[in-house]
Amino acid sequence: MVNPSPANEPSLTDLRAEIDRIDAAMHALLIERGDIIDRLIGIKRTSESGSAFRPAREADMMRRLVERHRGILPLDTAESIWRVIIATFTYVQAPFAVHADFSIGEAAMRDCARFHFGFTVPLNAHIGAAGVVAAVAASRGDLGLVPATATRVAWWSALEGEATPKIIARLPFVERADHPAGLPVFAIARPHADAVVADVAMWSLKVSGWSAAAARATAAAAELIAVPEGAFDAAALLVSLPDGRAIGEILAVLTRAGATVRVQALVGGHATRYTVAEHKAQPVSAAR
Repeated sequence: MVNPSPANEPSLTDLRAEIDRIDAAMHALLIERGDIIDRLIGIKRTSESGSAFRPAREADMMRRLVERHRGILPLDTAESIWRVIIATFTYVQAPFAVHADFSIGEAAMRDCARFHFGFTVPLNAHIGAAGVVAAVAASRGDLGLVPATATRVAWWSALEGEATPKIIARLPFVERADHPAGLPVFAIARPHADAVVADVAMWSLKVSGWSAAAARATAAAAELIAVPEGAFDAAALLVSLPDGRAIGEILAVLTRAGATVRVQALVGGHATRYTVAEHKAQPVSAAR
């Protein structure tokens, strides 16, 4: 026999009614958010052009989400809900597709794309980062996902021109050891001029005289991806510089190591990520 609840405690029926009330309120707030987005679309059509992506604003929203989160709801769930809300309303403002490089594993990349962009936004598979970059470059406002890991092709070279897509984010933004979509990826798009965030600046370098000594010296000074290119001692580098560090520091390191920089180009930037440990969020200084 089930013991009755004390008179001062709510019954099961009362608690379920509270849940229904909260569910209805959340749905009503989503509808209200949609109404505001509809008004925003009208304003943008008359006063603004360019991509609907706002990586700086999104990073700020996610920081605030992590900082205020508490209770039994897993942070993974809260993060995914907010990411899908952001991505879906961005899609409503300016429809876009996500192009993703599946070459290092379909499951991991698909999990990343769906966790961050949901199922409303179309997902197009490519084999190789170069295909993703080309698809984004040929589109009006699509977004691309490429692994932020070692590669055999310097795909970032295609981002060097003024009119080319750029790296706008690194995902996941909220990092933790057991993240359900933990594959590190760069997001590329044609960012609106006032929406670029460069807590971490991304540079493309082409060097001659690349050697084991140059690789060790550069890796000790900055986070980078290096790909052999052309001549036996040439290489293409993708370098991450956080906290306002100047590219001149890395150029000096390369020079001291006997390398010559032939090309240097800023190819984007992204927000400083948060790493979560013991249910607390802290900023990390560089992409890893």
